[in-house]
Amino acid sequence: QVQLVESGGGLVQAGGSLRLSCAASGRTFSTYAMGWFRQAPGKEREFVAARRWSADNTYYADSVKGRFTISRDNAKNTVYLQMNSLKPEDTAVYYCAANLGRSSWSPTLASTYDYWGQGTQVTVSS
Repeated sequence: QVQLVESGGGLVQAGGSLRLSCAASGRTFSTYAMGWFRQAPGKEREFVAARRWSADNTYYADSVKGRFTISRDNAKNTVYLQMNSLKPEDTAVYYCAANLGRSSWSPTLASTYDYWGQGTQVTVSS
């Protein structure tokens, strides 16, 4: 069992930055793959970024590449999403998710993640 708690969302002007955090508790965190997804009102949940916990492989949606960075802190059992040069179209509820390695993982597919956080709202004003 893994519990994920996101934080760091808020209201920011276009061009600004936010850093989201996802704190994990429960099972050993270092063996998981982690991802960030987002869902805007009236839209489907979409992939944002992901990484293997024990490797440097990172994956990004084209819409955020070069602006967002996913990272992790082993000691704190936390994964981060640094978001720079934010745009109004980045407005959404952001969710972190964990894959426990018990089944195949595709970074961009929400169905391949086992646990989800409750989400944190990010609003970017123009």
